[in-house]
Amino acid sequence: MKRKALMVGAAVAAIGLGGVLVACGGDDGDSGTAKAANSAQVASVDSAPANLRADLTALLQEHVYLAGTAIGQGVGQGLDSGEFKAASQTLDRNSVALSQAIGSVYGDAAGKQFLALWRDHIGFFVDYTKAKAGKDERGAVAARQGLDDYRAQFGAFLASANPNLTKEAVAEELKPHVDSVFTTIDAVVAGSPKTFDLLRTAAGHMPGTAEVLSGAIVKQFPEKFSS
Repeated sequence: MKRKALMVGAAVAAIGLGGVLVACGGDDGDSGTAKAANSAQVASVDSAPANLRADLTALLQEHVYLAGTAIGQGVGQGLDSGEFKAASQTLDRNSVALSQAIGSVYGDAAGKQFLALWRDHIGFFVDYTKAKAGKDERGAVAARQGLDDYRAQFGAFLASANPNLTKEAVAEELKPHVDSVFTTIDAVVAGSPKTFDLLRTAAGHMPGTAEVLSGAIVKQFPEKFSS
């Protein structure tokens, strides 16, 4: 949650700076119209839909980087090591935070269902890591199949909660995330120097996912997310 707090804090600071610049504009001869335009621009940034999208982006990108850390500890120190367990606990706190974000919109029961599905998909990544590290191709294929099934299940869950989403669209949206994490795991196991670049690529898919989810939520509940 520290990463999320830092990112949200930075956004708040940026908005605050914008307000200071608008307030100081009169010293340079800005017209009232220019001040109003600048104020409207700042207000549009600090809106409920933008905040929802930013919060989801922060949590989802944090998920990828924390997963990368856990994978690295699992391969380097072992899945039974204290380092891997500590990294996994931190990753799970991020999962709980994501479930709370969903629960705040759809209720506690939906939040708990989300958390169970989200933890399942992390478990399949752990299974894949273990299989690749142990050169167990059959196990790796099984983990891949598990993630494919998860995408369908997660898509069905979100589609049942939000009529603006379809099972197929959600499953397709998650495919780049799943594939890029698989690629990162392969690189970690192989000791590739490109590992962090691949992890950053994986994290780069998350803003798009956050935009899809937040857009559907705002469309479903416009009264909750009016600017």
